[in-house]
Amino acid sequence: MDLFLFRSPAEGFRIILLGLGTLPHEQATIPIDGVIFCISLKLLAIEYILNESVADIINSGKILEHDFWGFSEQDLQDFDYFIDKSVQVLSSMLPATIDARKQKLFDLIYESKGTISVSELSEKVFWTSRQINRYFNQWFGLSLKVYSNILRFRASLDHIAQGKLFPDEHFFDQNHFIKEIKKFSGVVPKELLKNKNDRFILLSSLTSK
Repeated sequence: MDLFLFRSPAEGFRIILLGLGTLPHEQATIPIDGVIFCISLKLLAIEYILNESVADIINSGKILEHDFWGFSEQDLQDFDYFIDKSVQVLSSMLPATIDARKQKLFDLIYESKGTISVSELSEKVFWTSRQINRYFNQWFGLSLKVYSNILRFRASLDHIAQGKLFPDEHFFDQNHFIKEIKKFSGVVPKELLKNKNDRFILLSSLTSK
């Protein structure tokens, strides 16, 4: 989940929350004199920090109040200051406790990069598949399986950025690999690697750590 703080002379200051995306991104234009800072949140933060469902903005977004979380246009003047303030703001909202079952669920999802099946996750966290999917649909607007596919796609970007246009162990075969990449990016792996017209400018930054 991405929270964008944007400013430009023509469009002024805006804070925008983008929902999860299951479709290829549409082409967008960023003003040459615009400034954009972004805070990316993992899904558990939606419930425990944002404290509201984002199911209604799947594949879309919404404009928030100008003073959301105490941010303002002046915060975009210095990136280091923005980082420090963001850390303070988020730290102040961290809950005293988090449901251990949910924490384990998301730890497993992220560690596996979406490759663990829903049924296996259910067994490991002692939470039925039906309950897990109800939770995901209620809070995020999609099923766990769809979200796992998105994570697997994002993990494959590092693979593609290295020029490896064949599936790794997370895909059944070449056809499955190509189909999944095209479903989320809009193009086949070969075209994605070209980064044509900077369409996927984040490709080089999504590397494994």
